[in-house]
Amino acid sequence: MSQQTEELNCNICRSADKSLEKYIEVLPYETSFHRMEGQSVKCSFGLLGTCCRLCANGPCRIVPGGEKGVCGADADTIVARSFLRAVACGSGCYIHVIENVVKNLKKAAIARGRFSSPEAVERLAGMLGIEGKDNIYDTAVEIADSIKEDLYRESEREMSYIKRLSNPKRYEIWRRLGILPGGGKSEVFDGAVKTSTNLSSDPEDMLLHCLRLGISTGIYGLKLTNLINDILIGEPEINFAPVGFQVINPDYINIMLTGHQEDLFMQFVKEASSPAALAIAGEAGAKGFRVVGCTCVGLEMQQKKSVYGDVYAGTAGNNFSSEAVLATGAIDGVISEFNCTLPGIESICDELDIEQICIDNMARKRGAQLMQFHFETAEKDAGIMLKKIAERYKRRRKNVTIHLPKDHGSGRSMAGLSEMSLKAFLGGTWKPLIELIIIGRIKGIAGVVGCSSLDGGHDVLTQQLVKELIKRDILVLSAGCTSGGLANCGLMEPEAADLAGDSLKDVCRTLGIPPVLSFGSCLAIGRLEMVAEELAQELKIDISQLPLVLSAAQWLEEQALADGAYGLALGLTLHLGKPPFVTGSPFAVELFTDQMEALTGGRLILEQDGAAAAARLEEVIIQKRKALNI
Repeated sequence: MSQQTEELNCNICRSADKSLEKYIEVLPYETSFHRMEGQSVKCSFGLLGTCCRLCANGPCRIVPGGEKGVCGADADTIVARSFLRAVACGSGCYIHVIENVVKNLKKAAIARGRFSSPEAVERLAGMLGIEGKDNIYDTAVEIADSIKEDLYRESEREMSYIKRLSNPKRYEIWRRLGILPGGGKSEVFDGAVKTSTNLSSDPEDMLLHCLRLGISTGIYGLKLTNLINDILIGEPEINFAPVGFQVINPDYINIMLTGHQEDLFMQFVKEASSPAALAIAGEAGAKGFRVVGCTCVGLEMQQKKSVYGDVYAGTAGNNFSSEAVLATGAIDGVISEFNCTLPGIESICDELDIEQICIDNMARKRGAQLMQFHFETAEKDAGIMLKKIAERYKRRRKNVTIHLPKDHGSGRSMAGLSEMSLKAFLGGTWKPLIELIIIGRIKGIAGVVGCSSLDGGHDVLTQQLVKELIKRDILVLSAGCTSGGLANCGLMEPEAADLAGDSLKDVCRTLGIPPVLSFGSCLAIGRLEMVAEELAQELKIDISQLPLVLSAAQWLEEQALADGAYGLALGLTLHLGKPPFVTGSPFAVELFTDQMEALTGGRLILEQDGAAAAARLEEVIIQKRKALNI
């Protein structure tokens, strides 16, 4: 190892995935794991959220003895303004996703293309109250048009499907609080306007607006995106498959996908398995093409492995694994379309001559070619991209040494869980799960969801929390980058039942399942909500009464804040390992940790220790059980 490499790796960020950590230690390239140490000194005003730089009089900082900025804004106003702006941006990202998938649904219907699941059309139409159409294509057009109309409504007009897609008891709470959202894009726009210079200074109004954004995000950006993808791509099916770096085969032309919009990759992956693609690969000297998942879109493809076939190699890792995946030298091209595509991959792609292509102009990467996705030309564009990457493969493989770590990941990880596949697994009814909860063999359910971050170590708190939860006989449902990290650490193998408490261990062994169930990407938080909603309907109670808790232990992005706002709006207890940047506001702290329970039934728990967080969440579950007399 060179002196430069030794210096590079002396202060590497640790990871729950020890195999990944050891691999990164010897890399000659800088990654996020190396940069973390250099960013360890944080701005105290930034952490508190008490720095305002909205106008030229700033930045203003709220300090003891100076309780107001130049304009007179106090800490409560400054914090609420910044938080609302962040939630609005996170919601906007999700609204962008549902907007794209709706456009593609309509185009597919007009083209009379093959829907992967015609049954899913009828299912969604029934949920939305759409009937009387001559065929599934006309029904799909009506679905697309009506959702699009909702997205573009004025904020004064409630979106038409909020009531139909919500628990009735929960809907009444939202109506009473005055937080039923109008058009999804209008709510984002209003959030941005409110937070501009010298407009809103009412922290209560701004923080309640976050709940409105959470509701529109959850129901449209999360729930409806999944239900439409079921139509276009197919429904999740329970499967077992390897995960981690071991899915990468250097005998193939390997293409890493990053992002969240599975519908934009559907035609590309199909084309990558075609005879024409096989010929292109053969001419380049490879056995074929293989698609490697990294970040959420890979998790979604893992959910539907039978849809994609052998061309989909598997999921290599989550967001902060992506630089290391590229550093193996075995990846020949990166195609990205949305966030969680780290800027840090760009220098590694340059160093290793890896092709970079972006297919969404909302997420252009430096040094990458933009090939904007168009439904009408997707097949042709896919062919062009495959040829470009094959040409890059021929050029680069002569000069690159491939270094794949041995046995990284898990050999038999369970995926494919959804509100439908889990219910089918239980025999088409939720009663077996409800019975297991009632008799206490499963104490409760924890949704451990969202991002992976390096704060406190890559997936370290998430893994600690999950291990403690399952030891307490609490079943864990995961969605987002947490799923990728937990799978690579072996917690989604059936053998992980050995780590659970005696009662949950017995349940898992009987059913042949792990104690941590992967629902896929962060978008699948919407699927977890559907499970909760159906359980609540079966028991004739509100979602907030279920022995169910949430954790976004290592949240990272503004989208996670929008997810969290949805969880609080649903009346659920939400754990965060690191507080959002609001602790400089006494009003915000009081609202999220105390007053929220009186408003929605939800509350925020902040805890950086995994065992302590699990104990507090267990306490909430026990309280919910007592209230239900179980």
